[in-house]
Amino acid sequence: MTTTSPDRDPARGDAGGRQQFVLTLSCPDKPGIVHAVSSYLFMTGCNIEDSQQFGDRDTGLFFMRVHFSGQAPVTLEKLRASFTAVGDTFQMDWRLHRADEKTRVLLMVSKFGHCLNDLLFRTRIGALPIEIAGVVSNHPTFAELVGSYGVPFHHIPVTADGKAEAEAALLDIVDRERVELVVLARYMQVISDDLCKRLAGQLINIHHSFLPSFKGAKPYHQAHARGVKLIGATAHYVTAELDEGPIIEQEVERVGHELTPSQLVAVGRDVECRALARAVQWHSEHRVLLNGHRTVVFD
Repeated sequence: MTTTSPDRDPARGDAGGRQQFVLTLSCPDKPGIVHAVSSYLFMTGCNIEDSQQFGDRDTGLFFMRVHFSGQAPVTLEKLRASFTAVGDTFQMDWRLHRADEKTRVLLMVSKFGHCLNDLLFRTRIGALPIEIAGVVSNHPTFAELVGSYGVPFHHIPVTADGKAEAEAALLDIVDRERVELVVLARYMQVISDDLCKRLAGQLINIHHSFLPSFKGAKPYHQAHARGVKLIGATAHYVTAELDEGPIIEQEVERVGHELTPSQLVAVGRDVECRALARAVQWHSEHRVLLNGHRTVVFD
């Protein structure tokens, strides 16, 4: 059993009034980056709680995530303004966040609700650092389920001739609700190239890892017919290339010959839920950095 002291919550600060922040960055790799960041934090009166870094020899890029604390008069706005000089010096792509600010998430679903229900439940019990701003679906199937969690439900039908209007309605919700992350929790509609670009790095999808080996309808039934021994799921960022976006997390489960197609489906649903939940958590904790067609994930 793990207990937490009432005087200190790593996300929300401690009894001394210290606030928690997360800095993430990527830049061309060269000497002095870690020294510059740590020196900056020291000079601003901040204390490093945890730091992780990775230098990619293939791309020549350096990635870093720093969790640190600071006390008034340190504020997020002041930190962002003063860190700009360091970022410019090293050509950094950087982000600064308050660690206690929950990511505003919009969930999208069609007719398979296992991932939706899993994310709703994990959020309710505090297992995910997110705030669900709403659920969008092209079917009314899960309106009652979503309503039971006190979350707004938006039914946006999608037709062959009305796809552009549906995506415009979606973006209106994203803007109005200040959504920071959109999660396709088994949303079975192809996203347009324009929408992929508009939500680049802010759109996560989950799919069964049988792609591309088992394309089309009933992939688990196809897998059963081939006698697979491992089934899995992949959570990734969405790009214009269908199911080819940067991978955030993958999960697998060993299966045997005795399982029926329906049992494989049940196992697959559980695998999908676990992979997607971790991807959403890591993104929301600012642990995922894009590295071209790949990702760097700091655990």
